[in-house]
Parts: sequence; structure tokens; C-alpha cells
Amino acid sequence: MKMAPIIESLRDKGEKVIVVHTGQHYDKNMSENILHDLEIDTPDYHLGVMTGTHAEQTASIMINFEEICNKVSPKFVVVAGDVNSTLACALVAAKLQIKVAHVESGLRSFDMSMPEEINRRATDHISDLLFTTEKSANANLKNEGIKDKKVHFVGNCMIDSLMKFIPISKKMAPWRKYGFAGKDYILVTLHRPSNVDKRDRLAKYINMLNQISNNISILFPAHPRTKKNINSFGLEISNSVNIIDPLSYIEFLGLLSNAKIVLTDSGGIQEESTSLKIPCVTIRKNTERPITIEEGTNILAGTEPSAIISIINSILEGKIKKGSTPNLWDGKASKRIADIISKI
Repeated sequence: MKMAPIIESLRDKGEKVIVVHTGQHYDKNMSENILHDLEIDTPDYHLGVMTGTHAEQTASIMINFEEICNKVSPKFVVVAGDVNSTLACALVAAKLQIKVAHVESGLRSFDMSMPEEINRRATDHISDLLFTTEKSANANLKNEGIKDKKVHFVGNCMIDSLMKFIPISKKMAPWRKYGFAGKDYILVTLHRPSNVDKRDRLAKYINMLNQISNNISILFPAHPRTKKNINSFGLEISNSVNIIDPLSYIEFLGLLSNAKIVLTDSGGIQEESTSLKIPCVTIRKNTERPITIEEGTNILAGTEPSAIISIINSILEGKIKKGSTPNLWDGKASKRIADIISKI
């Protein structure tokens, strides 16, 4: 969702773009179908890394990506976000003296127990161009001693994709497929290891969802790891909590656009819900996207089920946080990025 509009914009500028899929996300709905939805051609290279520990994934990506860099000698390596693929490819490029551009740079949770925080910090400090989505990111980078000339506030590429595909997703009306009329369900995503990999923690959240579903139905596209843990832990789920497989990008976007509330631990969904002005309740103690709270519809709820239920009930009673659209979240971030890269 972040890279598709950049690829398109760079090609519009006449740049040759080579697309590498590391394979870190390998579920069909989370990979192949999303590429199709985003109109990305079959990647030029697919590393097929798939699962493994953080060290195994990162090392495997580095070994395979180095071969590609040596073969094609790119002018730039453009990476996005904060996953293991981001850091692995940036490290390879930096050591081969290839310029690195980091999209969605400077975001900070200030929680070093999060693998993503380590990835994003390390990537920022070896990048040549740092593209930020919000002003707090610029301040973070400045505080860490990164030179201003490297940093460019361009807006949010996720919103570029959202604006392009939201009309299609709404026309599909995917909520009808699951028996909903719209605004009569809560959309839930849970995937962070800290929330789903320990039985006691996941059991608390499933019990929480069961309680919430007494008042409103829940639609829960479950990450493969989350679904596996629910089954292996033997957790009981209410009939009003509809657990489904991961969705394609356009189908999920449609469901998000017509949800009453979204309940999530995802960073990207905090941004998408802010743009769509859908009430978002985030199951985390911190967020690296503070603008979604300061200006958007996001509420940082913490991790205690009782507090989360209280917030959900408040929203259902009509106490909805009114949000606004952050600066430069206008669907043109990728064009700004392409303009800057093509001049170097």
C-alpha cells in the first residue's frame, strides 16, 4: 500500500523500477492478492523468505538481496515502514554504497521492546533520504542528529493508495457478503506478537471481544498466526464474533470504510481510519503515529480489556471523537517522493 503509488510515480517520471518481494508476508491474501489489488505487476524478484526468527528472516533477506543488488546495480534502494525486510534491504544497500531512501521515516513509539522500533531507528540512521508522513517524525530525526537536508516531509503514501481505491472498495460493498448493512459492526485486527503469542493475553482479548459482541457484531479478519494461536490455545469464541481469513486490500478497505468502529493494534490502520474518519480504538500503550491521536479519530486505549470496553461503549453511545485530515495527506505524497528521487 505504501510502495504501489511510489512505483507508479517513479515510472511516470521515466525511471526504471525493479520490484523485489522478500516473501516476509507470504499468506496469499496478504501478499499475492494485495499485489493484484494494487495493480503491481508480478515482482521482478521474489526472495521467498517466508517465516523464521527475526535473525533468520533478516539474514536470509540480506543474503538474497545482496545478489540482486550486485546484479542490477541500482541507483537507489527504496524501502518502506519498519518490518524486517526494511532493515535487511537497507543494510545491504548501505554496505554496497547504494543510496537508501526510507519511506515513512522518523516515526517513534519510544518502546525498544518492539522489534519494529529497532528496525525503523536503524534504517533511518543509514538512509540517505528520509521521507516523513508527519511533523513529529521530523522532530524525532532532528533530535537524533540526522541532518535536515536528508529529511523531506512529503505526506503519507498509504493515503495515496486509499484515495485511489476507496471508490472501488465502496462500490463492492463487501460488508453485505458478511450479512451487514453498514455501520453495524466493529472491524477488528490483532497481530502483534505481544498481543497474540501468549495464551493469557490472547484469552483476555478474546473474552473482551465476546463481551463487546453482546452489543454489536464483530468482524475479525485474523492474521494466520493469530488464528493458529486461537485454535491451539482452545479459546472459545462467541457466535457474534465472526473470525474470517485475511482479506485482500480492496475488500478490507471497503469493510473499514463502513465500520462503526475499528479495533486494532496495527499502525497503518490507525492512519487509514484517520483519513476515513472512522473511530479507531488502538490496543497498545503507545503509538508511533501520534498525529492520528492529535488530529485524527484514533484513541490510544492501552491494553486492559475493561478500559477498552469502556471506550467502545462510549463510542456506541454517540460520544465520537471528531477528527481532521493531517497536512499533506492529500493523495500526492508519492509524486513528491518521485520528484525528489528523480533529481538525484
